[in-house]
Amino acid sequence: MNVPLLDLVAQYHAIKDDVLPAMMEVIETQHFIMGPTVPRLESEIARLSHAKHGIGCASGTDALLLPLKALNLKPGDEVITTPFTFFATAGTIHNAGGKPVFVDIQPDTFNIDPAAVKRAITSRTRAILPVHLYGQMADMLELMSIARARGLKLIEDAAQAIGARRKMDGEWRMAGELGWVTGYSFFPSKNLGAWGDGGMMVTSDDAAAERLKKLRLHGGAKQYHHEEVGTNSRLDSLQAAILLAKLPHLAAWSAKRREHAAYYTKALAEVPQVKPPVVDPANEHIFHQYTLRAERRDELQTHLKKEGIGHAVYYPVPLHRQPCFEHLGLQEGSLPQAEQASREAISLPIYPELTRAQLDRVVDAIHGFYR
Repeated sequence: MNVPLLDLVAQYHAIKDDVLPAMMEVIETQHFIMGPTVPRLESEIARLSHAKHGIGCASGTDALLLPLKALNLKPGDEVITTPFTFFATAGTIHNAGGKPVFVDIQPDTFNIDPAAVKRAITSRTRAILPVHLYGQMADMLELMSIARARGLKLIEDAAQAIGARRKMDGEWRMAGELGWVTGYSFFPSKNLGAWGDGGMMVTSDDAAAERLKKLRLHGGAKQYHHEEVGTNSRLDSLQAAILLAKLPHLAAWSAKRREHAAYYTKALAEVPQVKPPVVDPANEHIFHQYTLRAERRDELQTHLKKEGIGHAVYYPVPLHRQPCFEHLGLQEGSLPQAEQASREAISLPIYPELTRAQLDRVVDAIHGFYR
C-alpha cells in the first residue's frame, strides 16, 4: 500500500458538495475580483484569529511582504527571524528593503529562541518575525515582552498555523491575535488551502489595516487615486468562496491531525532512533506537519521512497546557509540548532483523511528500517 504525503483528492471527494455550489455562485454572478466572498472571508478569518481586521491578498508571501513594506524599512534596517523556515520569511524581509538577522531555534519545538532574539537586537532592529512552525505557536509571551520593551513591531508568520492557539496567563490566545500584523497562507497544501494561491493578513491596528488595504491595491483606497506605490495583490473571489466553504471543516480537520499525531507518537515510542515532535504544554498544535528527528535521516528517506511512503524534508538547507544570503557572513556552525534540525528533520503524512491502515503502513516502514 502506497501512502502519499498529502491526498487532496480525498479531501475533495469529502467536501465537493460544499465547495462546488460556492464556486458556481461566483461564476454565475461573475464577481471574480474583490467580489462579496472576499470581505466575508476576511471577517471570518479575523474572527477566528481574535483580530479586528482581515485583509486578503494574493499569497502567503505577500501576506508577509506587505506588512514589512508598511514598516518603510531603510537600508541597514534589521528584522530578526528564524533560519529554519520556508524561504519567503526571509525573502520578504530582503524584498521590503530590510536585512534579515537570523537567530537560532529551540531544539524541542523548532521555533525561534526568544533568548537568541534578545541577544540579536541592535539600534538598527525594527521588527521581530517569528514563525509558528509546523503548526505550533512560538513563545509569544516572551517575544511580546521583548518587542514591547524595545518598541519593535512583532509580525507573526502563521502560514502553517491557522487555528493554532497558546495558553498565556491562563487564557487561550490565537495565532494572529498577538502580533502587530499576522500573515496566513492558503497554498493548497495548507490546513486551510485554496484551489490555487492566496493569503490573508490580520491585525487589530486600524491604521495598519487601512495601509495594507491600500498597498494590496496599487497604493490607493480609491480607484485611479494613489497615495503611494503599492502592488496588485488581490485574493480572487473564487478562492475566497472555496475557503469559506472549507472553513467550517477546519476545526475537525485539526482535531483529526492531532489524533493521527498521537497515534504516530505512541506507535514510534519504541524506536529510539527517532524523536517524535515535542508539543509545548502551553500549545494546542494543529500539526500542519508531523516532523520527526531521525538518525540516518537521508537513508530513512531513501527507504520510505522505496516503500511508497510519502515524506518530505522541511528544510534541508537553513536560510543562513543559502547562497543568496552568503553576504550576511554566517558560516557553518554559527546557528547549530537550526543546522542540526536541517540534518535530522523528516515529515510524515498527517492529513485528516488518512486511514488507520495507512498510519500503520507508515509506522511499520519506519520500524522495519531501524530493525
